[in-house]
Amino acid sequence: MGKKYRIERDSLGEIKILEENLWGVTTERALKFFNISKEKFPREMIRAYGIIKKSCALANFKLNILGDYEKELIVKICNEIIKGKFDKEFPLNIWISGSGTQFNMNFNEVISNYASVLEGYPKGSKIPLHPNDHVNCSQSTNDTFPSAMSIAFYIKAKEELLPELLELQLILEKKAVEFFPIKKIGRTHMQDAVPMQLGEEFLNYSILIKENIFRIEKALEELLYLPIGGTAIGNGINAPKNFSDYVIKEIVGHTGYFFKESINKFAYQGSHDNFLNFSGTLKTLSNSVYKIANDIRLLSSGPRSGLNELVLPENEPGSSIMPGKINPTQCEILSMIALQVIGNDFVVTLGGSGGFLELNVYKPLIMRNTLESIELLKEGCKSFRKYLLKNIKPNLIYLEKNLRNSLMIGTYFVKHIGYDKVSKLILYAQRENISLEEANKKLKLIEEELFNSILREVLL
Repeated sequence: MGKKYRIERDSLGEIKILEENLWGVTTERALKFFNISKEKFPREMIRAYGIIKKSCALANFKLNILGDYEKELIVKICNEIIKGKFDKEFPLNIWISGSGTQFNMNFNEVISNYASVLEGYPKGSKIPLHPNDHVNCSQSTNDTFPSAMSIAFYIKAKEELLPELLELQLILEKKAVEFFPIKKIGRTHMQDAVPMQLGEEFLNYSILIKENIFRIEKALEELLYLPIGGTAIGNGINAPKNFSDYVIKEIVGHTGYFFKESINKFAYQGSHDNFLNFSGTLKTLSNSVYKIANDIRLLSSGPRSGLNELVLPENEPGSSIMPGKINPTQCEILSMIALQVIGNDFVVTLGGSGGFLELNVYKPLIMRNTLESIELLKEGCKSFRKYLLKNIKPNLIYLEKNLRNSLMIGTYFVKHIGYDKVSKLILYAQRENISLEEANKKLKLIEEELFNSILREVLL
C-alpha cells in the first residue's frame, strides 16, 4: 500500500507532505534545503519552546488577543509537547538558518495541524488555529528562540550539571579528609618540591570545583533575563503592551524559576554576551577538571616505573596486546571531554561575535555547543566520580618511598644552617646518588641528633 500525501501551500508554491506528519510546508522545505546532518534539535530546546508557546498563548488570552477556544487548544497541545509526546514531529537538524526560523515555524505548524486533527479538520487547513496568526501571535523567531535558549541552558545546568558538580566536590572533600594524615612529596615544574599532605592535594581539587560552582551560578543569573516581547528587532513592534510581563509570569509559574524581562532586548537579540559568559564558565570548569584528571593520571603512573602514588580502580583490561595492563581510562575520558568543551566555547565565542546589526544569526550553533558542553561535563564528572574517585586508594609504600628519596626535604634544614649549606648538602647527595642522611654524615653540616629530629618531623 502506497504512502499517502497531502498538498500544502505557502507564498512560494505547493509542497507535498506525508499525510502522517504533523509538520507543515516550512518544515518540509527546510528538510529539503537544510539536509546537512542527522543531529536534530535536542529535547531541552523542544521543551523550552513548548513552555514559551504555551506562555505566549496564555498571555495573549489575558490581553484579549486570543479567544478562550484558541488558547485552550494551544495550551493543551503545548502540554503534550512539553511531556515529549510529539518529539518525532520536530525532525529538523540543527543546521538551519542562523535565527532558528524554521524551528519556530516547525512548532507553529505542528500545533496548528494537531489542532486541526483534534477538531476534525484536514491537516494544512489552518483551521481552527493558524500557525502565524494564532500560534505565533505577538511573537517572532527572533525573541522566542533566544528566550528558549536561556530557559534550556538554565534548567539543564541548574537541575543536571550543578547537582553533579556538588557530588563531585563532596567526594573530593571526603577523600581529602581520608588522605589528610598521609605525607607525600609535593612537586613543582615536574620536579621534587617540599613535603605536603596527600589530603591537601585533594582539598585543592575540591575547592577548585566549589569555585566553579559559584562562577556557574553567577553566570546563570544573567540567563534569567529573557527578550520575549522584543519580536523582530527588540523594539517590541507587534507585541501588545505588558505582553512580556504576562508571558514571563507564566514561564515562572511553569518552571518555578524566577525569569525576568530583559530591559535591553536589542542586546539580547542582536548579541549574546550572556550566553558567551555562561559558556566561558563551562570552559573554566573544563580547565579545572582537566588539571584534576591529569594530576591523578600522573600520580597513578606505573605501576612499577612511574610515580605510583595513587592506585586506581581496575575497571577493564587496558590493552589488546599487553596482558595485565590497566589504563587510567576515566582520566582520559574526562580530559577529552574538557578539551571538547573548551573547543565548544571557542566556537560559541565566534558565533557570539556574529551579531550583525539587530540580529545574531548563529543562534542554533551557540545553542548546540552550549547544551552539548553541559551534557558532556555532567556525564563526564559523574563517570569520573563513580568509577574512579569512589574507589581510589593511596599507595602508602610508594608515597613513603618517594618522600624519603626526595632531596627537597632538605628545605626544612634551611632555617637551621642556611640556604647555602643546604644547597651544598643536596647537590652532594645528588652527585653521589646517596641520601641526605648519608651526605650529612660525610659533610657534617648539621648535628646528627638535630638532623634525625627534623627528619622524623618531616616523615611523620
